[in-house]
Amino acid sequence: MTQSTEAIADFLGNMQPYDRLPTDALTQIADQMQRLDIAQGDAIYHAGEPMPGLYVITRGQVTVRDQNDVQISVLGPRNSFGERGLMRDGMAVTTAHATEDSTLLRLAPDSFHQLMKSQPAFKRFFTRTRATDAKTSDLTTITVDQIMAKNPITCPPGTTIHQAAQIMRDMRISCLCIPGENGLEGILTIRDLTNRAIADALPLDTPVSQVMTRNPITLPSNALGTDVLHKMVEHNLGHLPIMQSGELVGMITQTDLTRFQALSSVQFVEGISGAASVEAMAKVTAQIPRLLVQLVAAGNRHDVITRLITDIADAVTRRLLKMAEAQLGPPPVPYLWLACGSQGRQEQTGVSDQDNCLFLHDDATEADFEYFDALAKIVSDGLNQCGYVYCPGDMMATNPRWRQPLKVWREYFAGWIATPNPEAQMLASVMFDLRPIGGDVSLFDNLQEETLKQAAGNSIFTAHMASNSLKHTPPLGLLRGFATVRSGEHKHRLDMKHNGVVPIVDLGRMYALQHQLTPVNTRARLTAARDAGAISKSGARDLLDAYDLIAQTRLENQATLIKKGKTPNNFLSPGTLSDFERSHLRNAFVVVRTMQSALSQGRGILT
Repeated sequence: MTQSTEAIADFLGNMQPYDRLPTDALTQIADQMQRLDIAQGDAIYHAGEPMPGLYVITRGQVTVRDQNDVQISVLGPRNSFGERGLMRDGMAVTTAHATEDSTLLRLAPDSFHQLMKSQPAFKRFFTRTRATDAKTSDLTTITVDQIMAKNPITCPPGTTIHQAAQIMRDMRISCLCIPGENGLEGILTIRDLTNRAIADALPLDTPVSQVMTRNPITLPSNALGTDVLHKMVEHNLGHLPIMQSGELVGMITQTDLTRFQALSSVQFVEGISGAASVEAMAKVTAQIPRLLVQLVAAGNRHDVITRLITDIADAVTRRLLKMAEAQLGPPPVPYLWLACGSQGRQEQTGVSDQDNCLFLHDDATEADFEYFDALAKIVSDGLNQCGYVYCPGDMMATNPRWRQPLKVWREYFAGWIATPNPEAQMLASVMFDLRPIGGDVSLFDNLQEETLKQAAGNSIFTAHMASNSLKHTPPLGLLRGFATVRSGEHKHRLDMKHNGVVPIVDLGRMYALQHQLTPVNTRARLTAARDAGAISKSGARDLLDAYDLIAQTRLENQATLIKKGKTPNNFLSPGTLSDFERSHLRNAFVVVRTMQSALSQGRGILT
């Protein structure tokens, strides 16, 4: 190994994915790396030219711009660029310049592709796509830390059995952990109290140390659910403490396993459909965060998870409509309840408010409006009680503006398209995501197709909508390629909604408007745009990959917050990401910004 190769190997060996490679593979890469000294202002490569290879910055700063000369990223030492996310069909879609005197390491394309084939760790790092097939949500795929009860209740060895029983009753638990000088000394279960205390008529002041199960069987937090099941069956156990590095971190019971295996969106829908009150439904929907954690932990793809969660909201809405009709009597004229926003697109997560409206039959009279005013209030109040909070922008059927006969809705859409002022653009963006939930679906027949045809035929409207769709941009900035929130409660975090998924949602909506595509779901819109030729196959592949990664990261962050006992939100701290995750997330944002730039130039995405 030459001195130069050794120095490169030492540098690469402290960063991902090179630190995961065998020594001989790392030496091979280092030997194939070419060192380049680039002067400030010099180009490294240009858009439209063959991509020269993979670059790693060892010193200096590099700016990456898209084909329209819009800056999309500023990179520093230890950042990589030039991999698949920045090329299409082997051609660069960006231009890179050194903004400081810089030193780079370059790996030629042939060497890069060879390593992608021969080194799994290298391939995993430079392949942005997540698994496309949902994994089965069962005990063979989930780890114990996803389903265990954290921070189990403990008591000292000298606690009396009377006191222990009171604690278990008041805390509604079936087991206490007894720590000692050398770690976990034992556990006390209801079975212990029954078999060793009550059955033998021991005095109530007997210390728990005399009846507890000593040196209990334990498992680490990375054990699989099947490990728990096997231990419980083999040793006839009802409780298993979970230990990590000698510390008690959780407790798992037979009830936890049963609940996990029973917890699915089907049970949610069944519970909601049979609920006799809003309170009963609220108890069901309160478990949605647990469902989200389970679905994420089982490896389900983001669009599967959000679809299942949205199905629950749909079921709640339809049940509330039935309750309203039971209370108010049959509707005087046909009506249709529709969802817009994330529920309309079937993309609800653990953080969702309500966005809805009512279409009424054109025969509706002023007297009929009172009925639907009451119906809207019952449903909207019920949704709020079930966790779907009132829309801050009052985009709800309780607002008379969004509770109108069909002829008025046709006038709304025609007016927004004819006069695309800022309010019209905002409203159209929401209303183009409409999806029927309950009522007479015939009221929606042909309306979507008619509106899409009108919109696509008005170039001024589509131009305004395109401009409006570019207001949300990916968070690309100076710090490792990210621009975080600058102030407030979520300072220094990434907004994974407004700067993450929303830019892609807006792109999908624009493709649908421009090419009269009827799908409402974002991923379905992107796929339809590809099939219709609105996006090239390679462009669609990159954008779908980017969307999957961003949306999946958003859900994983929500699941992490829930597991910590916090309320889920859309804000992610970059500090929680590994170099691996930072690199791929940055590349995903670059893809989105490139697509936005192409749309802003009016060229479509067919480049």
